[in-house]
Amino acid sequence: MAQLPCGARIGLLVAAIVFVVVQMRLFAAEQRYALRATSAVESEEDCQKELRKLGDKLLSQQTTLVYLEGEKGRLEKENGKLATVLEDLQSNAQVQKLSGNLKQGQVAAVVIMTCNRPEYLERTLKSVIKYHKDVAERFPLFVSQDGTDEYVMETARGYSEVNYLQHLDDNPPKTKNPGELIAYYKIASHYKWALTQLFNKRGFRRVIILEDDMEIAPDFFSYFEATASLLDTDKTLLAVSSWNDNGQDRFVSDPEELYRSDFFPGLGWMLTKSTWEELAPKWPDAYWDDWLRLNETRKGRQFIRPEVCRTYNFGEHGSSLGQFYEQYLKPIRLNNVNVDWKSKDLTFMEERQYNQDFSELVAKAKLVLASEALREADFGEGDIRVYYDFLTEFKTLAKLFGIFDDTKVRSSCIFFTFVAFIILCNIG
Repeated sequence: MAQLPCGARIGLLVAAIVFVVVQMRLFAAEQRYALRATSAVESEEDCQKELRKLGDKLLSQQTTLVYLEGEKGRLEKENGKLATVLEDLQSNAQVQKLSGNLKQGQVAAVVIMTCNRPEYLERTLKSVIKYHKDVAERFPLFVSQDGTDEYVMETARGYSEVNYLQHLDDNPPKTKNPGELIAYYKIASHYKWALTQLFNKRGFRRVIILEDDMEIAPDFFSYFEATASLLDTDKTLLAVSSWNDNGQDRFVSDPEELYRSDFFPGLGWMLTKSTWEELAPKWPDAYWDDWLRLNETRKGRQFIRPEVCRTYNFGEHGSSLGQFYEQYLKPIRLNNVNVDWKSKDLTFMEERQYNQDFSELVAKAKLVLASEALREADFGEGDIRVYYDFLTEFKTLAKLFGIFDDTKVRSSCIFFTFVAFIILCNIG
């Protein structure tokens, strides 16, 4: 190096100095990067620690949530049990209250059966309440709803006079035969439930059943009050009805006339608790009204019905799909005379006296052939009687006079006014 020129030595020295400076800067940069890397690692570890803490906290919260859900379910079950107990206590208190009321002249509970026709129910309630306010203590008013239609519920609860019942079927009925309407099964189930509520849980001695498509006559309550004691004491009676299937305007005249019939009219009827206790265990799954008309159900017992109806059925649309409405239901005459039934002596409706009086009436009526019945009714004098044997003869006579020709309505004796008093007697 001593042999190198001075300029070269200076160049080498400068290069050495530059190299040292560069190395020092590189070392400093590496130190900075190392510190940053160490800091990043530490930050990552801190983040992982925080994530683990959050995970542990979330797991703890999830465990708490599961526990709270379980507690919620348990409390709901407890609330359900408490609600049932409370309902039973209230029911027992109501029974005791009603039992006390029975001693103060209570006649019968009145229940309107409804499902999903709020407009119909509104019309029925207005008609019933119009005449109910003066007899409210003697005839507690109920509406029993089958199902959850909110408008029906609002309609029923909109009247302070109404006690509201709701039937919720945990095990919906099923039809037994192809082509059947499930509605008839639901109706039978609802009827059984409602009557059980009123007779067994609320302690009524009698119940009057209406439907949500009926209007009532001014003397509706008076009529049932007058016949209540007769229904209690006469064991040859099964029920009292406010309806006459042949109560069309042209066939009726006397608002004070009553009859005994072996055909169940329905459509506004009253039965006793003792009768219900007999019927309830055998109550059918469907077609309850047809079942009540069977001989094995009636066991020879009869029904009281008026000549002029105390109920009017305006239900053109319903489970029966408007069957017979225009021809047979729409022309029904609803009584508009306020008969003072309390002043009437109804002992003539007792079986022995009634049978005697009616036998005399039949015997005095002129016997005519079926082929001459219409002419004799139009132009003859006095009452007439016509005997028939077969169902085909009955349907022919029914169509001849325009009365209900459904064979389910056929009774041992059918009587109606058609200028003369007509008696159709079944000898089959």
